[in-house]
Amino acid sequence: MQIPYSEKLNTASLARLFDNKSESYKLFWFKAILYEVAQGRSTISFRELIERMIVDAWYMVSEYKLNLGPADTLEKTVLYIAEKENFLPTEKEEVLLSYLHTSDDKSLKEFMKVLSQNVPYRLQAPLISKPDSRLWYRTRAISDYINSQDGVMYLIEHNGSLDSRIIINEPWMEYLQSNLGILIGWTDFNLITYLQRRNPSVPGISNKIYPPQERKLTAATNYWKYVINKGHVRDIYSDVELTTHGLSIDHFVPWSYVASDELWNLIPTSKSINSSKSNNLPDWDTYFGRLAHAEYDAYLLTGRDERASVLFEKCARENLNNEEVRYRLYKHGQTEQHFTSQLEELLLPIYESARNMGFKRWTYQL
Repeated sequence: MQIPYSEKLNTASLARLFDNKSESYKLFWFKAILYEVAQGRSTISFRELIERMIVDAWYMVSEYKLNLGPADTLEKTVLYIAEKENFLPTEKEEVLLSYLHTSDDKSLKEFMKVLSQNVPYRLQAPLISKPDSRLWYRTRAISDYINSQDGVMYLIEHNGSLDSRIIINEPWMEYLQSNLGILIGWTDFNLITYLQRRNPSVPGISNKIYPPQERKLTAATNYWKYVINKGHVRDIYSDVELTTHGLSIDHFVPWSYVASDELWNLIPTSKSINSSKSNNLPDWDTYFGRLAHAEYDAYLLTGRDERASVLFEKCARENLNNEEVRYRLYKHGQTEQHFTSQLEELLLPIYESARNMGFKRWTYQL
């Protein structure tokens, strides 16, 4: 993915901004800068940028459990806050920002100081013709050195750790503002590539860098409501017969891992049970057989009931995104044994991968 060219600025060097990265810091630091530029700000404190980094990483670490790196301080910071303060993975960003800005927690402050030590300086290395590596660990010296260079994106006003500030040079400010959308997309593209390398077994990385805007469950809800009204469907978790009152559609392997709404991973339950299950993994030995049986009964209904077939087709358009999977699992004439084995082949590797990522096992308690 290319970035816009400028005759005034060294955009060829800017394109190499993320070439050398063993951790995620450069990506989140630059994203934070772009966020502040979008607000029209050119002078920004280290503290404000680091607070934005933590908020940007919050959802993907606390909800999706993505690995940012082998010893990534940003990831450690998110996990520390989540455990200590008991914030939800879906916590609103204004709540998190307020906490970060007012907290006097000593450990949190140390995490933030670590995040301020290198990336504000090292990000600009590609923009410096001959960076002096001897200076990187001497913050006052490297600040003075960067400020003496032509063509850098920002100067650094060194006021000690988190109180230091960046001051974006006017030509760069104009460039960033003029090309903001493209540069955000470019940064996200590099972030997705980085996260895919760090999380090779995790599906849907591109859907996990921002909180979800919507989930496509309307067609699936209508489909399962009809199935429930046509016969006896028992809740796979409580073994109680379901009604359409208080119905909820559950992702058997949590949405926060799969980041998709595939029909074969959806099952009806009650709102209270779905809330209790949260983003945990149902115990496989207890619940998979029940899941497969309920899915198979619904599959049989679509073969003999015209209305069920119509609703299934509507659901398939939104919730079956792989034709091969549809053919394997939903072709006509399958026995329950074959259907169950096909579903297990689809679901078990995803389930095991989620468990390896740290998703907790869950069983329903009355």
